[in-house]
Amino acid sequence: MPTRESPPKSLILYAIWMTALAVILLWAAYHVREVLLLLYISGLFAIGFSPIVRLIERQRLLPVGSRRFPRWLAILVLYVFIVGSFVSIGMLIFPPLVDQAQQLWNQRTQMFEQAQRFLHDRGWLSGDYLTLAEAVERAPEAAGDANVFSTVFGAVRGVLGGIVGFLTILIVTFYLLVDSWNLHQTFLRLFPARERPRVDAATRAITVKLSGWLGGQLVLGAIIGITSTIGLWLMGIPFFYVLALISAIGELIPVVGPILAAVPAIAVAATVSYQKVILVVVFFVVQQQFENHVLVPKVMARQVGVSAVTVIVALLIGGKLLGIVGALLAVPSAAILQVLLTEMLDQKEKPKETPD
Repeated sequence: MPTRESPPKSLILYAIWMTALAVILLWAAYHVREVLLLLYISGLFAIGFSPIVRLIERQRLLPVGSRRFPRWLAILVLYVFIVGSFVSIGMLIFPPLVDQAQQLWNQRTQMFEQAQRFLHDRGWLSGDYLTLAEAVERAPEAAGDANVFSTVFGAVRGVLGGIVGFLTILIVTFYLLVDSWNLHQTFLRLFPARERPRVDAATRAITVKLSGWLGGQLVLGAIIGITSTIGLWLMGIPFFYVLALISAIGELIPVVGPILAAVPAIAVAATVSYQKVILVVVFFVVQQQFENHVLVPKVMARQVGVSAVTVIVALLIGGKLLGIVGALLAVPSAAILQVLLTEMLDQKEKPKETPD
């Protein structure tokens, strides 16, 4: 780096080289933005899971002896516990889920006709009645075979890409957790020795917040799933197990998830009566208003320590920048920024030491 005594020509050349390097780095980051996003998500999960991994590490492998869990085995135990929890929940709801899904499939033709009649009676649909087979046959004629093929191919590619991305996140998260101590020490070495305790405290605060965020997401999904099951069952909506499971999964997708999850329930209610449609719409509107204005602020404030205003602003900005993924990452990113901003303000307000 040029010194204060460097001639102006050297300063100009230094500025040009630094500008060119910054442009190259930004260009490279733009072209690998998807990879960087996967690494960021993996980093969030690794930080969030690290307290649980450390807790497992402190356990003994055997009741007698001093040998404890190696880190890689502690991570595997965590992964097995998570997968086992989902499998256990699935085994509890799978039998009625399969039964209701089979009934839903067997009644698809009757439900299609009932929905068609419902729309015709209220003047929302014109033309002759169609059977389900006729509607499927006419769909390619209206959209074009090429468009249908491209739509199906795009959907399949999106699903496969999502599966590959999810597995990649799990693998990268595993290796980040395995090498977390070395990565943490390397990160601390980037700062002067006198600043390292303060940076270490900030990273620990971020870890606590991200762990709380992961727990908060699961709590919100469970609450929405349970309330949807009870509400749809009380209203007499068929296939309420399937519809409630969709609602719980939709809750994990910010902004659009709850809206999309309500569509199947409304469609099923339309096959019963218009009164059921009104009840289901009112139920989901009330549920989402309660979730947006009470559950999310309370749960996130308790679990993450982020205010309701910060959550709303973060969701708006994240959704605008990166869509659904941005909305999903908005709250943990806001929590990280909150810790960093608080640390910067505390350091700024700290009185400077004066020499004796």
